Amino acid sequence: MKKWVARAWLLSLALTLGACASAPLSSPLDEAVPLRYNIIYTQDPTPRLNVEVFLPRKFPREFLFRQPGRVESLFVTDEVGTRFDVFPKNGVVQVPEGTRFIRYHYPLTTSSQGGGGRHLFGGMGEGDTWHVAGKAYLLTPSRVTANMRVDVTASGADVLLPWTPGDNGVYHLRGEDLIDAGFHSFGGRRCEAHVGASVMEVALLGRFTHLTDADLCAWLEQAGREVVTVRKSFPYPRITVRVVPVPGDATPGVFGMTLWSAPPSISILVGQDATAASFAKDWVAVHEMLHLTHPALVPREAWLTEGLATYYTELARARSGRQTAQQAWRELTNGFARGQAASRSRNMKEVVAEERNFMGIYWTGALFALHLDVELRRVTNGRAQLEDVLELLATHGPTATLESFGAAVDTVAGQPLFGALLARHLPKPAFSELAPLLENLGVRIDPGGVTLHAAPGSGLREALDGERTSDDAR
Repeated sequence: MKKWVARAWLLSLALTLGACASAPLSSPLDEAVPLRYNIIYTQDPTPRLNVEVFLPRKFPREFLFRQPGRVESLFVTDEVGTRFDVFPKNGVVQVPEGTRFIRYHYPLTTSSQGGGGRHLFGGMGEGDTWHVAGKAYLLTPSRVTANMRVDVTASGADVLLPWTPGDNGVYHLRGEDLIDAGFHSFGGRRCEAHVGASVMEVALLGRFTHLTDADLCAWLEQAGREVVTVRKSFPYPRITVRVVPVPGDATPGVFGMTLWSAPPSISILVGQDATAASFAKDWVAVHEMLHLTHPALVPREAWLTEGLATYYTELARARSGRQTAQQAWRELTNGFARGQAASRSRNMKEVVAEERNFMGIYWTGALFALHLDVELRRVTNGRAQLEDVLELLATHGPTATLESFGAAVDTVAGQPLFGALLARHLPKPAFSELAPLLENLGVRIDPGGVTLHAAPGSGLREALDGERTSDDAR
């Protein structure tokens, strides 16, 4: 329980920042010439990013920092070489007509941090190794259009960005990649983890007391193999992962976050004093990778996306053999109890609307995912399951709405199901469906823990948590 309390501010940050995602706007403009960024990492005089932006002619003049605060001024040059100083106002930057170049410095530390920093988005690192979110430091056009082309170069350290560079080292992007820019890292060591034909490019951003680079990559690879107990294959051919040590902590996975760049990028904080043996009980890495199994919900529905990942975190670890079925159900029921305590007597609709009630949101969503999985299996006599919904959605693209998610459920079920089940949950106290559901599955909560017993739905329960593998898991 203490571990959950310690993560409260980080989970609250995740929900808040995730809710700030923007969408590209359509425009009649045709940007035939790319907007170009040159990013240079330097430690002179302190760790920072020097950013140059080269504008095509007749480019819109309004830009913004989507996470403002650290850049106080910019240097702007027009076509004839005249230089102007420009100052952001609440993150908004208006450049003069005819501007061709914008230059600014993004400090990776703040005055209160001295030589280091512990801000996952704004700048986290030590020495010549740094982690930062793209949305924190990239100045982006206020209007991102469907046809906008962007070229990015990055230098000064071994860089790991979400995207794959071209042969000349230039990242050729779309305008929307600037909005969902993912996590970036500069410096550190590198390794690769493989799941089937998929690869994780990993940046190790600091020193660990007991862990080797091979230990860390093996841990991520194990999490990737558990993902394919839920999906038929790993959802992306390539992703990037950043591992950042937390001094004075021995927790294997302190916190993690997945950002919906294209492809998604993941960052995980790991206790600097963690051991390889402690990874056996870690759930953070597989939880973050399980977010790759579902589309990004637009607008964001944290209760559903976090609920899916939370539900499958326990099942995937049981299916892979990393924990027993009894342990999986104990973890689920303990989580439901925490969620119920956070929700008190409020109904589901009220709980999921409370943006910072992360415990209620995660576990209310996990209960709904469990109930939805059970109902899908029941109405199809075991021929379909929630994983089939994720497979179907994957064929429709990387994003979905709540409505299209529900439509996929109904398609897999062969009848209307999603809307009726959601309408059943929303007006009731958030966990009122829990007790009868567990009773039917044969999950009994005893003073000493959880026991599994014969019940009308115990065969279905065994299908939920039973061992399974796919080609990518072998």
